[in-house]
Amino acid sequence: MKLNRQVICLVILLWVCETDSTIGRFSVAEEMEVGSFVSNVAKTLGLEVGELSARGAQVLSEDNRQYLQLDLQTGDLLLSEKLDREELCGPTEPCLLPFQILLEKPFQIIPVELRIQDINDHSPAFLETEMLLKIPENTPPGTLFSLKNARDMDVGKNDIQNYSVFPSSHFQVHTRSGGEGNKYPELMFDKVLDREEYPEIRLTLTALDGGSPPRSGTAEVCILVMDINDNAPVFVQSRYEVQVPENSPIGSLVVTVSARDLDTGNNGKILYSLFHRSEEIRKTFEVNQNSGEVRMRKKLDFETIQSYEVDIEATDGGGLSGKCIVVVQVTDVNDNPPDLTISSLTNPIPENLPETLVAVFKIRDRDSGDNGKMVCFIQDDLPFVLKPSVDNFYTLLTKRALDRESRAVYNITITIMDLGTPRLKTLYNITVLVSDINDNHPIFTQTEYMLYLQENNSPALHIGSVSASDRDSGVNAKVTYSLLPSEIRNLSLFSYISINSDNGHLYILRSLDYEAIQTFQFTVRATDSGSPAQNSQTVVRIVVLDENDNSPFILYPLQNGTSPCNDLVPRAAETGYLVTKLVAVDTDSGQNSWLSYQLLKATDPGLFTVCTHNGEVRTARPISEKDSIKQRLLVLVKDNGEPPLSTAVTLNMLLVDGFSEPYVKLSDVPKDNTEDDSFTIYLIISLASISFLFLLSVALFIGMYLWRKKGGAGNNGNFDSNALYPDHLVDISHSGTLSQSYQYEICLTNGSETNEFKFLKPIIPSVPASGRELEESK
Repeated sequence: MKLNRQVICLVILLWVCETDSTIGRFSVAEEMEVGSFVSNVAKTLGLEVGELSARGAQVLSEDNRQYLQLDLQTGDLLLSEKLDREELCGPTEPCLLPFQILLEKPFQIIPVELRIQDINDHSPAFLETEMLLKIPENTPPGTLFSLKNARDMDVGKNDIQNYSVFPSSHFQVHTRSGGEGNKYPELMFDKVLDREEYPEIRLTLTALDGGSPPRSGTAEVCILVMDINDNAPVFVQSRYEVQVPENSPIGSLVVTVSARDLDTGNNGKILYSLFHRSEEIRKTFEVNQNSGEVRMRKKLDFETIQSYEVDIEATDGGGLSGKCIVVVQVTDVNDNPPDLTISSLTNPIPENLPETLVAVFKIRDRDSGDNGKMVCFIQDDLPFVLKPSVDNFYTLLTKRALDRESRAVYNITITIMDLGTPRLKTLYNITVLVSDINDNHPIFTQTEYMLYLQENNSPALHIGSVSASDRDSGVNAKVTYSLLPSEIRNLSLFSYISINSDNGHLYILRSLDYEAIQTFQFTVRATDSGSPAQNSQTVVRIVVLDENDNSPFILYPLQNGTSPCNDLVPRAAETGYLVTKLVAVDTDSGQNSWLSYQLLKATDPGLFTVCTHNGEVRTARPISEKDSIKQRLLVLVKDNGEPPLSTAVTLNMLLVDGFSEPYVKLSDVPKDNTEDDSFTIYLIISLASISFLFLLSVALFIGMYLWRKKGGAGNNGNFDSNALYPDHLVDISHSGTLSQSYQYEICLTNGSETNEFKFLKPIIPSVPASGRELEESK
């Protein structure tokens, strides 16, 4: 029902707007107190209480003076200042003040008029309190003489209604209506005047209005009874009509009036004067009493007064007079530029909303005709459009949804131009701000981040930053950072990495070991603070850089603290003979794992060489008889890191003849041989040991020889060296390298249950086999 009622009211309003320029007229008496009730707009428009506030209703007036105020809660229209009808409208009746009721949502302009009712607050007043009237004595009774009228600023029934005269024994006053609605007094006498009896008569003229109670004003009329003057001046034209442009300068000639008098002498001399002079006419025009030229005393304004009626009186020397009317039509010139009044302005306006109402304004030109016709437009390169509405109202709308990130401020120039000659225009600037909404997600400066971290780092170390920006503004552009959950080597990402949510700084929470983890990656999310929030993601890849924190590890010969095995070298070995090869590894990477080998010390420094790159130990020269049977080498294995790390390894060599000497274990060599005194002691011990072994070998040799001679005659005393050393066990090539068929024996350390290799040595009997054993082997 409510909706139907509103639709019906809207249809009625539209129909009324088509048939009349207003929906109706409100009426109020002038001089009412501020806050006086005028009407209820909500009932007039058929709206419920509260709809006016919801639709953004407001009252707009023509000249931007707020005569009325609208109570949005009750819908009452109230006076905001006292209204003086005479000040606002002057003599114009009815006195109408046009205004508009603007409804923003949806947009609608409803024109309304306020009629100001006159009250009798002014008394009639004569501009001249004393009038002089000359009447010839032979004037017949019943002749009418015009008197100057009084003025009353009120209108209608409160204006002057009639005149009276006192004393009234010989005279009567008739009231005549003029062309402008004014009432003029005319004096008529009842009997012939006798100058000798009454040369001068004084009367009191009273003007009375029709108010309740009535008001009055008086003037004195002095009548001089003159000798006979039988011809009154007569104007050539009883009515003059002229057009004067409003921009005519002061002193311009308006018209020249002319009257004739058939009398001669003083009775035929004519003087011109303004008759019934109102204050406005007296200030605007003047007449030359001799020539009849009517000129301007001040500039005219078409927008204020469009026409004047000027009464000119021609009086001869005998006191007779004639009258004419000069009608001055003020013609309009294009002297007023258009002006603009903003009624509603929405600023800032949100982006992404199509056809948003930005402003409502009214244009006006006080000129008339083509001078008052206007065109209104804005720049073409802006996403805004002007739409005309009723009563010279315009609405400024957006053409489409705006994008604050592309442009946040628009300077709109509204140009209003009239069609007069010359054309006048007015420029009005509006600055429109575009408010932000959260329509952009954060964007990282890189699609993927690569961060490098040296191993063995300290915890809580700042390793880098991620950064994202948001094209929005304010809170919509504030970005926070977070890590997406994931796992690294079965541990939560949050135990490795933390991020500062405000600035995107990344911190490593634990020390990393390159040998355990070389690289890992995770995802960072950037989220803005808008509603709803927008987010984006990027991948951060952490690369752990190796540092030289691991020394080379010797795989062969294994250094486990037990007595090392000997490497046997045949004395017949030539130069470059491959004795053994050091095998070492480094768990670092890159150049930190590049190994080099260096011979530090040797029993005989010139006998062996160590290849720098592969750790091969070779003979540097042929072995001589003078060379010690036991050789000890101290080799340094060094990586290529910065600083380099190294490991020392000790090699024991045993020089043998045809692998026939017994296998001899060398005692462990002390690791610290750096001092000369200790080295000398070791040499003495070594010499003593060698001497002991030599005597032991001689004794064993003699014992074996005697044993063979006694119990091994069946063998014919022959010893087959080829049977003792099969061909497939020893292969010494002239190239100095060991063949692939070179066989090794596993020698375990003490406590071999640990299965730790001590060293590998060629399979060679430790002592010569007996004849029986040789026979069995054959």
